[in-house]
Amino acid sequence: MDRLSDWTASAGAKLGVQAGQAGTEEILELAMQVQRAEGKPAAVMAAYLLGVAVGRGVEPREAVALLADLTRQRSGTTCDWRD
Repeated sequence: MDRLSDWTASAGAKLGVQAGQAGTEEILELAMQVQRAEGKPAAVMAAYLLGVAVGRGVEPREAVALLADLTRQRSGTTCDWRD
């Protein structure tokens, strides 16, 4: 198990939740997109809001897609030259 997977499993166990329902890669990609478009604090808030939405019953992949769409709309681009 890699370090991120180990930490995620430990954090999930500590909080009493099953971690990674949306998939680690999807969450990290979302955070990277938000950070590029809006800055690091927004990436942290996006991860928090993703968790709140999922906790309230939004399907994890849908929540990721909604936040990714918002980020693209606000940035005014459809791709990033760094990708």
